Amino acid sequence: MPDMNAIVGTHDIVFITLDTLRFDVASALMKAGRTPNFSAWIGKDWEKRHTPGTFTYAAHHAFFAGFLPTPAAPGRHPRLFAAKFGGSETTTTQTAVFEEATIVEGLRNRGYRSMCIGGVGFFNQQTPLGNVFPSMFDEAEWTPEFGVTHPKSAELQFGRAAQWLDGLNDDQRAFLFINVSAMHQPNRHYIDGADDDDLHTHAAAFEYVDSCLPILAEALSRRDSVFCIVCADHGTAYGEDGFEGHRLAHDVVTHVPYAEFLHKKDVLWDSEKR
Repeated sequence: MPDMNAIVGTHDIVFITLDTLRFDVASALMKAGRTPNFSAWIGKDWEKRHTPGTFTYAAHHAFFAGFLPTPAAPGRHPRLFAAKFGGSETTTTQTAVFEEATIVEGLRNRGYRSMCIGGVGFFNQQTPLGNVFPSMFDEAEWTPEFGVTHPKSAELQFGRAAQWLDGLNDDQRAFLFINVSAMHQPNRHYIDGADDDDLHTHAAAFEYVDSCLPILAEALSRRDSVFCIVCADHGTAYGEDGFEGHRLAHDVVTHVPYAEFLHKKDVLWDSEKR
């Protein structure tokens, strides 16, 4: 685990949630070489972790309080961030501890400018519920084109993120959050002729997201120092043991891919893959 007290204040922090992405799908695609941009970006296979919530709203409330997905192995696992509270057994000297209730507030009070680029409905700013998370940030954007039904959502989300990053001063520290919506149902539009959502269309959606990643990675390469966290908020079931969807505690929902790393500036991103 990196010393987050040395990261906070010296690095931009980018947090991406790959909404609904299953661990088994993400890992299989990486091993098969079908997500080359994520392979280059994180530099290793996905780590299997347990999500603190089985659907978007629950998981993100935990995330923004510092409870990121937990390694899928026994033991007490130190946390990168924590909102201060008595009795925490996963806060160490390397944990960035905030007096504030959320890491978004905590980073703001340490000089960060924050941006939320929404994806699924819990970020759509169309209702009071859809404003809960966006209202935490200095800036927040959502359009229907960022949502689950648009076939180019990731391209547009990453493009807006790149535009925002390029508009910051060099000395302004940034906290960028993106909720990537493409893997969430409906995802059948990522395979021509598919009539239903299934594991194949779910995987194709993530391959599409991978093809768009250079848009964001190139923009991050123009920043000085960047610490990245990329994970799913939960998985989803496609008929396993009779289950469909999420908000249920099946392994395919609770096991999520996770990676944390320093952005590598020396990776050559192939814009043609867009």
